[in-house]
Amino acid sequence: MFLPLAVVLSVSAQGEEPVTRINRFIELTEKKEPAFGIFAWNLSPRSGANIADTALDFVIIDLEHGPFDMTRLEGYLLGMVNKQELVEKRSLQQRVVPIVRIPAPGREPAQWMIKQVLDSGAMGVIVPHIETPEEALAAVQACRYPQRVGVADFHPEGKRGAAYRWAARYWGVSREDYARKADLWPLDPEGELTLWVMAESVKALENIEEIVNVPGIGGVFIGPGDLAFSMGVPPGDPAVEEASLKILKATQNAGLPCGTLTGVSGVEKCVKQGFRIIAVGFDDGLSADVERAISTGRETNAQIKAGTMVK
Repeated sequence: MFLPLAVVLSVSAQGEEPVTRINRFIELTEKKEPAFGIFAWNLSPRSGANIADTALDFVIIDLEHGPFDMTRLEGYLLGMVNKQELVEKRSLQQRVVPIVRIPAPGREPAQWMIKQVLDSGAMGVIVPHIETPEEALAAVQACRYPQRVGVADFHPEGKRGAAYRWAARYWGVSREDYARKADLWPLDPEGELTLWVMAESVKALENIEEIVNVPGIGGVFIGPGDLAFSMGVPPGDPAVEEASLKILKATQNAGLPCGTLTGVSGVEKCVKQGFRIIAVGFDDGLSADVERAISTGRETNAQIKAGTMVK
């Protein structure tokens, strides 16, 4: 008897812990582990394949500062699928999680963009320039399907249109399973989608306590460059770090991971400070600096957990 592929892949390899998550970022976050990634603008299938075969944990596919081209996005996502690796792992979990940053800021209507991105099979969305809890709530609602009557997490009410044939195929699950799993974590503990909102302005800083407590948000990503511009100071100014630490603390208090962009010289500091979403470069090739940044970050985290390094 031949079993369906999804059944075969759900069985763990002998002697290994079963993999139950499709979205590896959520798995890392639940284990309190930092995730390391890069920004990508070169959206070709082979670029997606190259990134998927690295030691990264996630890739931010940037449609904000690159063309909003859904055909290119679909090709990139398909390129990220390594069938041999999935079969060897006996899991539907991709090693590198694709997260897409949309071009529309929080103040502009973005529901149609989020819908198209998620329908392509992306496992997460980043919405830039979120400045109020109302904007964060709109992003949450755009990511969610309307929920069944009587469920505990009915609110915030979902507004995503239901057309999940392609997304289900990309994930490797049935349409029924996709409809059930395509919800926002941690609002839905079984959800496999993640929503990161970007805090990158003085107004976001002023409202950060309310923003991080909007149900459905899965993380906050600080935009240090835009934050510096908004504050009227040069990048790297001490005031930017002070503001970033305020955002970090508010995010941690809400029980969510916080992210930022850094490089090899700053990754150890970011891990010690408690950042859990750490972008360390861009897709103009995994440079030696990017690889060292990942290695340094993971080594620092391991030493902190072992008690051999003091924060």
